[in-house]
Amino acid sequence: MPPLRGCGACPPLEEAIQKADVLIEAMGWIRRLRDKVTVIKLGGSVIEDPSALRHLLVDIVFMETVGMRPVVVHGGGAAISRAMAESGVAPHFIQGRRYTDEATLKIVENVLAYEMNESIARRIEEFGGRAMPLNFRTTNVLTGRKIALAGENGESLDLGFVGEVTGVDRVTIENFCYAGTVPVIPSMCVDASGQKLNVNADTAANAVAEALGAEKLVFLSDVNGVRTDRNDPDSLLSTLTATKAKQLIADGSVNSGMIPKLDACLASLDRGVGKIHIIDGRLRHSLLLEIYTNQGVGTELVRD
Repeated sequence: MPPLRGCGACPPLEEAIQKADVLIEAMGWIRRLRDKVTVIKLGGSVIEDPSALRHLLVDIVFMETVGMRPVVVHGGGAAISRAMAESGVAPHFIQGRRYTDEATLKIVENVLAYEMNESIARRIEEFGGRAMPLNFRTTNVLTGRKIALAGENGESLDLGFVGEVTGVDRVTIENFCYAGTVPVIPSMCVDASGQKLNVNADTAANAVAEALGAEKLVFLSDVNGVRTDRNDPDSLLSTLTATKAKQLIADGSVNSGMIPKLDACLASLDRGVGKIHIIDGRLRHSLLLEIYTNQGVGTELVRD
């Protein structure tokens, strides 16, 4: 009588059983999140890391395959800076925000709205998914207005062609989602006169998530989430209520770079976004681990 398959090879059999347990755990989340919209903000260190980006795009294909409706919003600051250097355009910043003159705007449009946008959509399709780049030469879905910063004495500081999103073409985005196609949106918009504007990618993602009434908004960061001790990765808060987030901001527990992100996240929760996740996009398959496991790997922000 032949030996039972797996006998004498207990470790491989145990590994197979553990894989089955993971699938069973994921099944509950897959059923719960079927047909739900998740907005994913790509940018920074994630886009600059080919391995991390590859795994995240595979995760996005998986999400669409099992019935979720992922929407990608992306920035690309480092690539823009490189293109500016190659073109001999010197960067200029005001209160940490990039000043966008006509030469810079042209570079932003070419790099962000076309090269990166279409490359991300193309790679999603290479991994077996369907994607649509939504840019100025296909279908623009973001409209907005020019913004300025307030100076120390209350004066208005001009940022050039920099704007904020005031309108989102929800119908177009949802039509692609329901057709099984991942919309890929660059962080640029046009104003009422047709002027193109550079937009902060975080705020663009917030605007899209709010307009779609997204179940989830995921920020892929270079840290593992919100920490009670900014220098200690083990102080990660896996779940953070709105009240607790406000306390951390007030007592200085979170660093200055995290404060505007948390403020925007709290506003998005108030405007109907279900949950907001901040995770380390450099961790292999961090998107799937955060969404389809009970413990997660980052911080989820929830209403009280």
